[in-house]
Amino acid sequence: MVQMEAMWFSFLLILVVISPVESQLKTGFYSSSCPRAEAIVRSTVETHFNRDPTIAAGLLRLHFHDCFVQGCDGSVLITGSSAERNAQPNLGLRGFEAIDDAKSQLEASCPGVVSCADILALAARDSVDLSDGPSWQVPTGRRDGRVSLSSQASNLPSPLDPVSIQRQKFAAKGLDDHDLVTLVGAHTIGQTDCSFFRYRLYNFTATGNSDPTINQAFLAQLKALCPKDGDGSKRVALDKDSQVKFDVSFFKNVRDGNAVLESDQRLWGDEATRSVVQNYAGSIRGLLGITFDNDFPKAMIKMSSIEVKTTDAQGEIRKLCSKFN
Repeated sequence: MVQMEAMWFSFLLILVVISPVESQLKTGFYSSSCPRAEAIVRSTVETHFNRDPTIAAGLLRLHFHDCFVQGCDGSVLITGSSAERNAQPNLGLRGFEAIDDAKSQLEASCPGVVSCADILALAARDSVDLSDGPSWQVPTGRRDGRVSLSSQASNLPSPLDPVSIQRQKFAAKGLDDHDLVTLVGAHTIGQTDCSFFRYRLYNFTATGNSDPTINQAFLAQLKALCPKDGDGSKRVALDKDSQVKFDVSFFKNVRDGNAVLESDQRLWGDEATRSVVQNYAGSIRGLLGITFDNDFPKAMIKMSSIEVKTTDAQGEIRKLCSKFN
């Protein structure tokens, strides 16, 4: 009986810890204060997407990088030499102009109401939807943070991370192995520079060898795309089969040794993450990826709730996304 009471008390404690964030963010937060908020963000993202479909991956990554430093508070959008945006892991981020565009339209329609952090969360959802991926209801009500420091971005996940370190970094944000693999699935529409993986092709063990986990036919393709002394900034699709379509072919590539980044390929070498990859990749040719389409929105909602600020004491509603008020 004592043990049961202790378990019940622990459960109550968990509820106390979890429920405040869930109750602070809610779907339709702007339904009265700015009824067209979500439609304005959607229309802006769609305009930018129609010009360049690769912007979808940029906006998704922007939201991810924002949430992993200081929580989902728009801190990655701030400009300045010591700001988060200028940290080494963030130098390749893109999509800022789409966020600024949406913000200026929202300020014209509902001044001082919609946060930049919420615009990021909505734009990430719309990017996935426009790329033939799932859609979901985004809980909103975030405030924009008042701190943005490049020194705090050092713990962002890196393409060099083994699964043990990836697991550690995600766990620190309350995300488990399943969330890790599901969220990395966003790479189905991503791109990366040759400089981030070229060592796998030509000097993996510092003795001139290639990474033995790369499929030999794919290795030849990657070498053709990224010559040893070629342009390190050349962009390469992270999903060789459908780079602008949000689907499960990324997981099939990981399974078959066709992942571009070392951190992605390592997901197949760890027992726990491999089972999730296998589940999404499927064993039937042409599987529609229904499981992934169901899981990705859940993982995004969970990630989008990391360390959110929801009161005036915690944050503000910026007038410009790139500057504190």
